[in-house]
Amino acid sequence: MDAVSFTIAPGEVYGLLGPNGAGKTTTIKMVCGLLEPDEGTIEVDGRRAAGDLSVRSLVGYVPQEVALYPDLTAGENLAFLGRLYKLRGALLAERVAEALELTDLADRAGDRVDSFSGGMKRRLNIAAGLLHRPVLLVLDEPTVGVDPQSRHAILERVQGFGRQGMAVLYTTHYMEEAERVCDRVGIIDHGRLVAEGTRRELVARLQERDRIELGATGDLERLADAVRTVAGVENAATADHAVHVVAKDGRRILPAVLEAAESAGVAVNSVDVVEPDLEAVFLHLTGTALRD
Repeated sequence: MDAVSFTIAPGEVYGLLGPNGAGKTTTIKMVCGLLEPDEGTIEVDGRRAAGDLSVRSLVGYVPQEVALYPDLTAGENLAFLGRLYKLRGALLAERVAEALELTDLADRAGDRVDSFSGGMKRRLNIAAGLLHRPVLLVLDEPTVGVDPQSRHAILERVQGFGRQGMAVLYTTHYMEEAERVCDRVGIIDHGRLVAEGTRRELVARLQERDRIELGATGDLERLADAVRTVAGVENAATADHAVHVVAKDGRRILPAVLEAAESAGVAVNSVDVVEPDLEAVFLHLTGTALRD
């Protein structure tokens, strides 16, 4: 890591985005107190995270993997985890009920987790991170592998946590999620924070650039290589069975892009020139698409 620095205010949802291997997981582990930084400090609610186990009680961590016991009910899972936070008696029962209510699982408290859908397990995973009412909730790709309806429900809950005054650190591989739920975004690449700001602030950095999406059949990497040779193209990367391009004056250079595709022997079957967005900012700054 290279002098990564950011602040998350109470009530703010902060998105941390970066290609695979950029340093997101390392950053999260340091925030949660699982790794100590070589230099600098990490503070949660004014208290240094490194070396102080009590600070961990201020953080709710929701990992990518579902960390639940499948042969226990939803309520039993939360009660067990709540005891690890030293919750007991009426207070424990109150917090379990609250966490289930916040994640729309109150009516499934008595059902075993192995009967849950993937989306319900993800929501219960989030409930486990809320039991102790953390100051900071860390959500590490909480919607991976869930259906659109469950994703919508999770994103609505995340927005709600921010409105309730909780600080939220959110990582995702879905740019539309970052656009929807994050008040500010930090983009990390090669262990460095290369940009930070609101969506509007980050998109303004692109100035007159456009994003072009090329749907094609054939060798997409070869298509991306060919497109990069076109004057005006700044970056091209493959993701989601398409080539994503950032270019100056995209509509003007589109004929040259299609000519490059034809020369590369790749058939382009759809073209979409769209206004700059976070996807274009990410591609411009890192040279990759977010899902790479």
